[in-house]
Amino acid sequence: MERPADFSLMDVDDGRKAVLSGDWTATSTGDAAKRLAAAVETEGLKGVDMTPVGRLDTAGAFALIRALRDVLPSDRIQARPETVRLLELVGAAAAEKPVKRPEPRGFYQLAIRVGRGVFDLAGEFFETMVFTGHLLVVMGRVMINPARIRWAACVSLAERAGLDAIPIVAVTSFFIGAVVGLLGANMLRQFGAEVFAVELIGIAVLREFNILITAILLAGRSASSFASEIGSMKMNQEIDAMKVMGVDPFEALVFPRFAALLAIIPLLTFVATLAGLFGGLLVTWTVLGLGPAFFLQRIIDNVGVTHFMIGMSKAPVMAAVIAGIGCRQGMEVGGDVESLGRRVTSAVVQAIFAIILIDAAFAMLYKKLGI
Repeated sequence: MERPADFSLMDVDDGRKAVLSGDWTATSTGDAAKRLAAAVETEGLKGVDMTPVGRLDTAGAFALIRALRDVLPSDRIQARPETVRLLELVGAAAAEKPVKRPEPRGFYQLAIRVGRGVFDLAGEFFETMVFTGHLLVVMGRVMINPARIRWAACVSLAERAGLDAIPIVAVTSFFIGAVVGLLGANMLRQFGAEVFAVELIGIAVLREFNILITAILLAGRSASSFASEIGSMKMNQEIDAMKVMGVDPFEALVFPRFAALLAIIPLLTFVATLAGLFGGLLVTWTVLGLGPAFFLQRIIDNVGVTHFMIGMSKAPVMAAVIAGIGCRQGMEVGGDVESLGRRVTSAVVQAIFAIILIDAAFAMLYKKLGI
């Protein structure tokens, strides 16, 4: 049972001293500290005897330090060694003042932000290399033993990521082809070369817009889906449970999404090609009066299959980038919802940026090759 904190004053040779008693804790100190502080001011105490004190915690020690601060030196306090040690610890903590560092401004602040950006970029590059290496190991493992492939997951993901995206890909590509045809017809009409709008539509759709529109739509649709699905499993510690059970998350989660997108993106690109050409055909037919037979014949004669193969050659690379970025960002999700939202946003932004960058690299490569 706790005893309430108290003290008494005792006469000594050179003045008076306070003899503390009871338990000086957070629940039993009461107003004893205030009375002790008043006694220090009025009586001019020359010493403190804390030997009779029973229990002492940090709250009581802090109250005693505030009451006896700047009045008594430590050599005038009589107490047990553990009591003296606690008073020293609490006194040192109470004496520390937080150092307020000035906020960086101007060029210094800019240098800090640039340095953090470079450091984060290096960290992202390192994590990407680790992810790529792990994925390559899993791909080699399943190629050696195809029985490890989870075909049900691959087919289901191919349906969700690919077949369900056919309507939006077809509609978007249709309007892109129509817009290209309309702009080409209006521009070429000034030179009396409206007929070349067919070649413009064919090259633009077959070479660039079919894969570009498909990849951008998949980046917003599938990359965000992959990141959110894997990120939610990471938040719920399901991935940790898989590791405990001996299941490789890359083999169970990443590879099926990678394989599904790799298998389905050529189909989506082909659908986008047909839709884009159909949109351009309708525009040339209605605006220029060029019939479907004439349109298709000029596509075959003057555009050919080369541009179509160039566009299709980009599809596997785009699929690998979209699936890889989406899954990697999902694997980097922390334990909070804010991290999930941030990683999903990063997946979409990085995927779209990578698609545009890769398309530009392919354009430069094919220009060097002369095709």
